[in-house]
Amino acid sequence: MLGIAAAVLFVIAFLINAADITTNDVLSSVNLMLLGLTLLALHVAGVGSGRRTSRRR
Repeated sequence: MLGIAAAVLFVIAFLINAADITTNDVLSSVNLMLLGLTLLALHVAGVGSGRRTSRRR
C-alpha cells in the first residue's frame, strides 16, 4: 500500500514539474518526490505490510 502511495506522489510531482505549475514551498515537486521516496523506503523495509517477522510454533 505504501508503494502505491509513493507512485501517486511521484506522478503528482511529475505533473507539477512538467506543467511548470508554481506552487508554494510545501507542495513543490521536490518535496513530493522526497515524500514518495520516504514512502518507498518504508515499503521496502516492510512497514505496513501486515506480515509478522516471527512465526509461532
